[in-house]
Amino acid sequence: MTRTGDTDLTAQSTSDAHAEAVAAATATAGVQGLLFDDDLRPMPEDVGFRGPTACAAAGITYRQLDYWARTGLVSPSVRPATGSGTQRLYGFRDVLLLKVIKRLLDAGISLQQIRTAIAHLSKRGFDDLTQITLMSDGASVYMCTSPDEVIDLLAGGQGVFGIALGGVWREVEGSLSELPTERADGHDEGDSDGHTGDELAARRRARMTG
Repeated sequence: MTRTGDTDLTAQSTSDAHAEAVAAATATAGVQGLLFDDDLRPMPEDVGFRGPTACAAAGITYRQLDYWARTGLVSPSVRPATGSGTQRLYGFRDVLLLKVIKRLLDAGISLQQIRTAIAHLSKRGFDDLTQITLMSDGASVYMCTSPDEVIDLLAGGQGVFGIALGGVWREVEGSLSELPTERADGHDEGDSDGHTGDELAARRRARMTG
């Protein structure tokens, strides 16, 4: 927030400084890819990825994956482990959240703050997720749902770094296009007519060719 001064000159100076800060913040947000507006589509909800695949796409260890599942941070939504020999299957949203957690941890955000942020994100629909940018000052995490909110935080110095979920979505989609998928009924996706892996690969090629 800006504070008005006692004179018109001070007010003008404050206004100019704020305008410059907003312009700089807008440029920074654009360069960092925080103003994300790509059209992204969700994957089928009955298609999942085994633990090692989820780890590879999110850039985490299996130990982290297992701990976060046991503590309820991110649980496999397609098929939970229900007994000996049961393979957990993580949905696309699960992998997306795992990737976001990894990014926040790398930035030094506490696990407590991350749990709060992930709890809010888990309640959002797919369309909402692609429009969210997480901003942080290193201590707190802010959830921005519009470009103006991102720019205001950057201009106010509260946004040390940001994560556009649309950008993370695109990264995860690209990683998963190279990895095996499995349907909730236990069949490999290649045995069905869905071919989710092929669909992901096609999306990736389309983006690369423009």
